[in-house]
Amino acid sequence: MALFQGSGVAIVTPMKADGSVDFEAFRKLIEIQIEGGTDAIIVCGTTGEAATQSHEEHLETVKFCIETVNGRIPVIAGTGSNCTETAIYLSQEAERYGADGVLLVSPYYNKATQNGLYEHFKRTAESIHIPAILYNVPSRTGCNILPETVARLAKDVPNIIGIKEASGNISQIADVAALTHGMIDIYSGNDDQIVPIMSLGGIGVISVLANVAPRQTHEICQKYLDGDVKESCRLQLEAMDLCHALFCEVNPIPVKKALELQGVCGGTLRLPLTELEPAHVERLKESMKKYGVL
Repeated sequence: MALFQGSGVAIVTPMKADGSVDFEAFRKLIEIQIEGGTDAIIVCGTTGEAATQSHEEHLETVKFCIETVNGRIPVIAGTGSNCTETAIYLSQEAERYGADGVLLVSPYYNKATQNGLYEHFKRTAESIHIPAILYNVPSRTGCNILPETVARLAKDVPNIIGIKEASGNISQIADVAALTHGMIDIYSGNDDQIVPIMSLGGIGVISVLANVAPRQTHEICQKYLDGDVKESCRLQLEAMDLCHALFCEVNPIPVKKALELQGVCGGTLRLPLTELEPAHVERLKESMKKYGVL
């Protein structure tokens, strides 16, 4: 059974002006997501700026999210690392706190071989008893999890149950679907490819867009799952301009600005991420107004 179907938000980590985590704003954002129909929360992923959090801070954020959600929807903790021992530690702690699953990004910088990726994911997943979702985002990690490796892991490791595919390569994603024969759930990792990936058997998205448009992102997925592909496609195309605006600079710079514009939380980022360029702020505002979320 799938960990979730539909729209999982890759939730931002709100921060105060001094860079510390703003837990009150985080609570507000979590409630907005649940009220907006979001189907799962993915905490401390790329969008959550986990890369610049200490392990203690990372785990505190995960624990707070799990306690705030309190079982209403699944919480999936980003626990990936380019160090296998660290990924195991973070995953075990997330399980201890009550996470419903973990999201494991491919090791970045090391540029592991496919055998290295296999061993990394296998050992990490086997160290816990909750489901694990692989996360393939070669544009950020410099490392591509090939379809054959995904299929091997799906066959050999029972609790590897899904993959967030953000390669952008539809042909590769089709190969994953063909080789895994339904053994692994596929989630779009790109908001502009939800419908194309669901047409290949995907069951939802792990979404940046959902931070600012939870109801709309849920509806794109739900319409498809309900069999109304035409309406799902229409909603996908309607969202395209905002999808592009949210990636006019590297994620999560634009989405944090979007949430600030909505009055949900501050737009503070941690270096080396910096404030959205003024011209891009205007582009983002225009797109949000057009889409009806500002």
